[in-house]
Amino acid sequence: MKKYSFSGKSKQKHYQIFLMPSLLGVASFVLLPFAEMVRCSFYTAVQGVFCGFANYKAVFTNQAFLLAFKNTARFVAAGLPVLIALSLLLSLALNGARWGQQLKSVFLFPMAAPTAALALIWKLFFHKNGIINACLQEIGVPAADWLGSDLAFWVLIISYVWKNMGYTVVLWHAGMKHIPKQLAEAAKADGASAWQRFRYITLPMLKPTFFTIAVLSFLNSFKVFREAYLVSGAYPQKKMYLLQHLFNNWFIKLDVDKMSAAAVCIALVFAAFVLLLGKGEFFGKEKGNA
Repeated sequence: MKKYSFSGKSKQKHYQIFLMPSLLGVASFVLLPFAEMVRCSFYTAVQGVFCGFANYKAVFTNQAFLLAFKNTARFVAAGLPVLIALSLLLSLALNGARWGQQLKSVFLFPMAAPTAALALIWKLFFHKNGIINACLQEIGVPAADWLGSDLAFWVLIISYVWKNMGYTVVLWHAGMKHIPKQLAEAAKADGASAWQRFRYITLPMLKPTFFTIAVLSFLNSFKVFREAYLVSGAYPQKKMYLLQHLFNNWFIKLDVDKMSAAAVCIALVFAAFVLLLGKGEFFGKEKGNA
């Protein structure tokens, strides 16, 4: 029987053929709509007249946008490090544990649960007459207005961390599985402590995993809007008002011009975030290889 071998160029052609449907889908449903959105950001929504950067000026002078952007940035700055740090610690605790695999499956439950059910759970817990306030009153602590005061921001953080914890733990665990055990064993034989092995072996080897987790967690931070919307509606407490609420309200009002300009700005922020993470990761690799 003949054996067929493919040259490098031939393999590259085969890869391109298999990638073509995916690339066409991304171009049709992501790149082309985004290009149209960029074009719309420079035109008025009703007359379709070119207006330059007027839409961007209207966005950055809009008080609702400034409030939503500030709350979203604060939410990401508070929620992202907490999620990454806690999930890493939990993954380290479960790594090699007897029931680690079963527990990881349980942690994934929040991502599989319907959003409406999760919103009902948060209402049951954090309502004025909910479970948490009932427990606080039992021990003599006055009830708090969790969803109608500044505490609503921290309810949002808890919801985000709780929902994404299991998925992030699984990603950390997958990264740890690719670390050669011989490195840790050799370091242990040389007298390295557990902290030294973690700092000089585990953490550097987890840099690619950290990059993936940080990007996915950043994207998932924008999905917390669903729970916030179902719990508090389109106009929640001031600290709970995020960019997703603003976009939803602009969409209802058909403010396409402002919505397009704001979306371009958010896309640029996301691109800068990814580039900074990637730059840090690659510099880390070069430093480690030097």
